[in-house]
Parts: sequence; structure tokens; C-alpha cells
Amino acid sequence: MTQYTPGRFQILPPIVKNLLIINVIFFVATFLAQRFNLDLNDKLGLHYFGSQKFQPFQIITYMFMHGGFGHIFFNMFALWMFGYAIENYMGPKRFLIYYLTTGIGAAILHYGVFYLEIRPLLDPINQYLSDPENVDKQHRLINVLNPIVSQPISINDLNYDLIETFKIDFLNRPVVVGASGAVFGILLAFGMMFPNSIIYLYFAIPVKAKYFVIIYGLLELWLGFSNRGGSNIAHFAHIGGMIFGFILLKYWNIKRLN
Repeated sequence: MTQYTPGRFQILPPIVKNLLIINVIFFVATFLAQRFNLDLNDKLGLHYFGSQKFQPFQIITYMFMHGGFGHIFFNMFALWMFGYAIENYMGPKRFLIYYLTTGIGAAILHYGVFYLEIRPLLDPINQYLSDPENVDKQHRLINVLNPIVSQPISINDLNYDLIETFKIDFLNRPVVVGASGAVFGILLAFGMMFPNSIIYLYFAIPVKAKYFVIIYGLLELWLGFSNRGGSNIAHFAHIGGMIFGFILLKYWNIKRLN
């Protein structure tokens, strides 16, 4: 049985080291930009693909944005703790591809689930906006809106411009930030490549890497469906990182090392 403990910072391979540096730079820049009333999380975080604020580059930049010190600290700690062993084995080029792929996969699954969640509301809105004089579409929209608005509304309350503005604001609101999806992909890779290595949970409880990954994956799945982990945590993004990581590792035919 092999024990796993993080190595010294000096022996970090280049991609892990540069990812740490870039994330810290973006984190500091986020706070500096606030002095100029510029919200970098809003600009560089990932908006829903149907949002007016969505930009293609956000699929990459969102991985380097974080919502607070605790968020970036634990993500970077996990990247350091597990990432260097994987990069040393994969090599820098393949590790970078893996990191970005799992991060993008996390975004795809997260907003794929989000689309399924909002579709019952979005479809009636789009139908009304396409034909606002249609009485059936008006009633369908009212039936969807009434349970979520503070006061009941009637057909006479419907206003095309207000509904369109509501749709725009609704789709612009969600924004995802953080390297968590890619980090969960790295966690999965470590569990598959070093399954019998020992990870000390809370620095005290020894757990084999393979069991640690399974427990975390099932926990994220449960939290994602139950939404008991808090609406600010993108649990399905974590699952997406692990799923895309698993597919890529199988495609590369990466072998376990212990």
C-alpha cells in the first residue's frame, strides 16, 4: 500500500505551477477591478449559452475566476495536492488538454441541466413572445408565471416589453466561476491512476483514493439532485468534470499505477 503526500512547491511541474499563478493573478485582478466598478466575474465568468452576456471565451476564462478566498484556496490546494502527480505521469501537454477538457465538460453538463430546469418556464415565454396576441399562449404563460411571482397576474397584466425584459434578466443572472469542475476531473484521474494511495481526509482519516473519489462523486450527485448543498454550488459541474475526465482517460487508455 502506497501513501500519498503532497510534495514541495519547488518540484511542481510547469502546467500546475502556471495554473496556480494564473488563478492567483485573476483573483487579485478581480479585487483591484472592483475599485473601478468593474465586475470581472460578470465579464469573465461563464453565463448561460442563451444569455446576452455569454461570450465564447468565457468557456475558458471562467475556470480562472473565483468567488472568494475560500473558493480559490481549496481549489488551488487540490490542484497542487493531486495535480502534480498526474502531470508528472501524463506530461505537460496532455495534462493541460485534460484540465481544459474537464473544465469545459463541467460547464456543458452544468448548463445542460440548467436548460432542462428552466425549459418549463422558458418555452411559454418564447411562445408568448413569438405570438403575444394568442390567447392560449397568454394563458399558458400566466399559469407558469403565477406560482413564481409575488402577486397573481391576469391577461391584462401581460406586457410584451416587460416579459422580454424578464427573459433577458432571467437568462443573464446565472454565472459560473471557479476551477472546481477541472479539479474534480483531476481528483477522478488521481483515483483511477493511484487507486490504492492513501488520502488523509481532514488530515487525520486515511482513505484509499478510489474510495475517496467514489464517495465524493456520489455525494455531488446526491447534492445536485437534492439541491441541499446550496444554490451557489454547481454540483453538476463537478460531476461533469468527472464524467468528461473518465471518458478522456479511457480514450487515452491511461493505466493505473498502483
